[in-house]
Amino acid sequence: MTLLADTDFRRYWLARMVSVTGSLVTYVALPVLIYSVTGSSLWTALVVVAEGLPYLCFGLFAGALADRLDRRRVMVTADVVNAFVLGSVPVAYFLGVLTAPHVLVVAFLTQIFFVFFDAANFGALPALVGRGRIAAANSAVHGGSTVLELIVPGLAGVLLTLSAPAPLLLVDALSFVVSALLVRAIATPLQLAAAPGPRAGLVRDIREGLVFLSRQPIVRTQTIVGSLQTMTGGAFMGQFVPWLDQTLGVRPTNDARLGVLYGVWGAGGIVAALVFPRLARRIGEPRVTLWFLPLSALFGLACGLSTNWVAAAVLLALWAVVYSVVVLNAITLRQRVTPDRLQSRVNTAGRMLSFGVGWPVGALVGGFVAHATNPRTAIIATAAMTGIGVLVAWLSPLRRLAGVPIPDADDGGPLAGHADPAVAAEAGTMPVPGGAGAVAPDGRAAVDADGARSVADADGAVAVADAGGARGTADAGGAADGGSAGAVADAGGPGGSADASGAAATADPDGAAVVPAGAASSLPEAAPHRAAGRREADEST
Repeated sequence: MTLLADTDFRRYWLARMVSVTGSLVTYVALPVLIYSVTGSSLWTALVVVAEGLPYLCFGLFAGALADRLDRRRVMVTADVVNAFVLGSVPVAYFLGVLTAPHVLVVAFLTQIFFVFFDAANFGALPALVGRGRIAAANSAVHGGSTVLELIVPGLAGVLLTLSAPAPLLLVDALSFVVSALLVRAIATPLQLAAAPGPRAGLVRDIREGLVFLSRQPIVRTQTIVGSLQTMTGGAFMGQFVPWLDQTLGVRPTNDARLGVLYGVWGAGGIVAALVFPRLARRIGEPRVTLWFLPLSALFGLACGLSTNWVAAAVLLALWAVVYSVVVLNAITLRQRVTPDRLQSRVNTAGRMLSFGVGWPVGALVGGFVAHATNPRTAIIATAAMTGIGVLVAWLSPLRRLAGVPIPDADDGGPLAGHADPAVAAEAGTMPVPGGAGAVAPDGRAAVDADGARSVADADGAVAVADAGGARGTADAGGAADGGSAGAVADAGGPGGSADASGAAATADPDGAAVVPAGAASSLPEAAPHRAAGRREADEST
């Protein structure tokens, strides 16, 4: 079934699009609101800090909890609560009691609940579409989001010429309500069946996610470089409105150019969504990071150096393309290599380090530098943070893995039996004592001396491959196929099928066939997106 034919995915996609629409209005209106009230670059930066801190404070806890609770219920509850919290701003404005601290508190509280939504969402999408369609699903969400990023900020800029910024936040409050109703209507379970037996403690769950993130070389490297790129992004967004006002002469109110400059980022994001799947297929995910991260550093610096608003718009659009490609690549790759039981924990921990640490640190540094000098100097100075990320990436295992297919978490993957043990190790496998092959850090994959693969997950599922590469897997409830083409059975027993060439197919919990990582699948996407992914992450992790 294609994504467009999947009713539940359409509901999920529409929920994200409605939510993004509201968030983009807030994305434009909130910095303008705080800058209009205070006239301070530092206060404007503090809004960005307040939006990022909840990831640092609650990210690990939210991720571990989202892997335990019903993800749909977590997402719906977070949306409903945020509708009330965000709605308090226009109410206070109409009552004449709105203050700058109130705006900061609302920015902080809405992000707390969005952290829980985001944690559940990270695990929900792979469960909803299956691993073989994660890249395509991510691209569909990111593509739709970036179309909105092209249109909505411009409209919000026009609305700001007609209305004060505070009442516009009602749009975002209503979008939370619509998102909650659509997510609630999704019939497909948003998590796979939990393994039988007693559950570990919450602290142990958190530690397990952190251990995977720190030991899996791909995830670890992407998290580090993503956090550094996010520092630049946080500093830039914290100074965006003051920079437009003081450097480019674009006023925060009654100036249509404001919407144009917000909108060009969306235009770049659309291009990124279109080109990323082809890039990932042709050059591989490691090369995407290695090649596009330096371009992100270059265009970020060029934006800071520009003093003409037209030139700045062109450079901003180019920066959006490469920045978004790095983000898409990091999120898609992390979702692919992370087991389902760890999805929320690992992805939220990664976003915590990027959006909970990198984003507010960048915004705070940018705010202090701008306060001491000017917004332009702050943007130029913080662009160097992405440059450090470039060095980290080029000195990491990503260089070694360039051109090598990356295995999915659900099978041994192409690297499980790679001829070069160093490549297999850098992709996330470790040598087995005694030289019997390799095992992944989560204990799933092994290679015997003849190159045959076996895979065992924590639930006892075992896959065996003969020397010719045929593969069959079965868990406790399934049977292995020993033929020339492999089949995968889940606990319910339905198996997937393979083509005549012996390429293995896997079955998801509903028995639907999923293409393995080694096949050329239709790649990509972006991040959960609240207020432009709360700068979509800017996570890049």
